Amino acid sequence: MCFFPHLYLFTHSAWPEKDSKANKLTTQYQTDNNKKQYWTFWYIFCLKGLNDLFNSVENMNLSVNANQYTLKKAVSCCGVGLHTGRTVNLCIKPASVNSGIRFFRTDMTPCRPIKAHMNKIVDTRLATTIGEEGVVISTTEHLLAALHAYGIDNADIEIDSHEVPIMDGSAGPFIKLLKSSGKKKQNGYKRVLKINKPIRYQSGDKVIEILPYDGFKVTAEIAFDDSLISTQRFSLDIDSTKFNNEIATARTFGYVEQVEELWANGLALGGSLENVIAIHWNRTSVLNEDGLRYEDEFIRHKVLDIVGDLALLGCTVLGHVKAYKSGHTEHCAFMHQIARSVNCWECYELSTNNDSTILGRAVDSTLATAEGFLMPFLEPNTIAPALA
Repeated sequence: MCFFPHLYLFTHSAWPEKDSKANKLTTQYQTDNNKKQYWTFWYIFCLKGLNDLFNSVENMNLSVNANQYTLKKAVSCCGVGLHTGRTVNLCIKPASVNSGIRFFRTDMTPCRPIKAHMNKIVDTRLATTIGEEGVVISTTEHLLAALHAYGIDNADIEIDSHEVPIMDGSAGPFIKLLKSSGKKKQNGYKRVLKINKPIRYQSGDKVIEILPYDGFKVTAEIAFDDSLISTQRFSLDIDSTKFNNEIATARTFGYVEQVEELWANGLALGGSLENVIAIHWNRTSVLNEDGLRYEDEFIRHKVLDIVGDLALLGCTVLGHVKAYKSGHTEHCAFMHQIARSVNCWECYELSTNNDSTILGRAVDSTLATAEGFLMPFLEPNTIAPALA
């Protein structure tokens, strides 16, 4: 069977089955000419096939919006810092195209921006902390997860403490805050990191990897030696709707004795049953009167943390993340592993085609430093002078 009928007709009409003596010269000429046409046809056919193959990769339809977005207006909230217990005021403001997510400590002079980027991570104990020149912002993961899920690329976050307020221990209040502003399309396209080959990081029995995938998906699993949590697994294709419905309101958690130990060391002073799931000493129940929001709220919160931490890559990721017993430390190391694995991914600027999002031009993949920090194109670009 011939799968290309036009090619079958062409090749089988190229040479006559029998040549008469009278037509010998004419037939020879036609044969030579048709051979040339035949090989010319195959050359064009193969080139077109390769071109169609590459175009099919670059023109795949994606669920992510091609344009960058910021907030329509500034929004504010007030809460307590999980570890200091102090009141924290936070304001999220619109920002110019290509500026990325930036924090400003308004209680510090001078008030310099700290980019929400993996090469600014300075601590991963208990939470993810970023900083620069001795100025730090801790517990960034819930807010960054909300910004990422809601589709905000550019925002300036003013905060008068070194801790992002814990709110209710989830990303839900931040999603609600962002929705009260709405988002504004900007005159600039997103950049995405498209995973082409698996990348894996392992530390002891803790594993996190990413596989090729035409979207952003997170699958996580945890295992605890108690009957309440035990082994839990959760998987989700991350988009705004699914994030809001499935993981945004999942809260942070801890064992009661761990919280008591933190209190004894002057930490978790803002922790309470209003913002932490406190697991009972008997390991079969929680102290929170309202119980759990989901039967598997623990693993859902772990997925939320992964989304928030990986937002520090500085761009949208096309890949399937699989994590086993990972935490903030492993997430940080994993991002550096991604940065070093330059043969496993490509960076594209998104574009549009008939109202569909497609992969646009490819950007070079080169390391910024020998230490393995992410490449320059993954960092927010120079700030534009005005809002787009």
